[in-house]
Amino acid sequence: MTCWYEGPLAAFDTETTGVDVESDRIVSAAVVVQDAPGTRPRVARWLVNPGVPVPEAATAVHGLTDEHLRRNGRWPAPVVLEIADALAEQAALRRPLVVMNAPFDLTLLDRELRRHRASSLDRWFEATPLRVLDPRVLDKHLDRYRKGRRTLTDLCAHYEVTLEGAHDAGADALAALEVVRALGQRFATRLERLSPGELHTLQTTWHAAQARGLQAWFARSGTPETVDPAWPLRPELSAAA
Repeated sequence: MTCWYEGPLAAFDTETTGVDVESDRIVSAAVVVQDAPGTRPRVARWLVNPGVPVPEAATAVHGLTDEHLRRNGRWPAPVVLEIADALAEQAALRRPLVVMNAPFDLTLLDRELRRHRASSLDRWFEATPLRVLDPRVLDKHLDRYRKGRRTLTDLCAHYEVTLEGAHDAGADALAALEVVRALGQRFATRLERLSPGELHTLQTTWHAAQARGLQAWFARSGTPETVDPAWPLRPELSAAA
């Protein structure tokens, strides 16, 4: 039987105006589908005019300027609906969804749906739940004592995955998907008997433990930062933007 990491996978990524899921906006997004390792991926892309200025710091990362987005981007309301529909389609097909640092991208999409559609991401998965594979959570659990950072660029270097055009949503989504395949092969003895659904459930526990460890490290170092243990979607704040 084909293991999940050798079968069909999808991946999702966004580029944004910043790193605050409660107030920042999506400026581009992509959903990548690959049926098997080495096969040609299918990529759906969205470009969004967020309706707010894009900070220079964000443009320096992804290269998307206010002018470019005004000329070529679409309004957020129809785009976030299409993205949610695309993710729901993957769930309905029982295709695992790879999302690097899932609480960021999925929570941001949820907030955009609340902002522009008066809805929430959970509503798209009432019939068939989403099964998320987060390479950051998986790698930190399976190789927890390895030194160094674990950004997508770092994981690509560690797992020998080519990342062409970093900080393009399509390129990043495909790279994250390839990292998960490589990770699955490297840790096959620990992963091959687990289904994507079981892994989804386990990652909620693993991420919470990782968050507690990071929070303790912040406390020891005197860093006034709070780490949210929720995965893959952060709960709505009462004063969300």
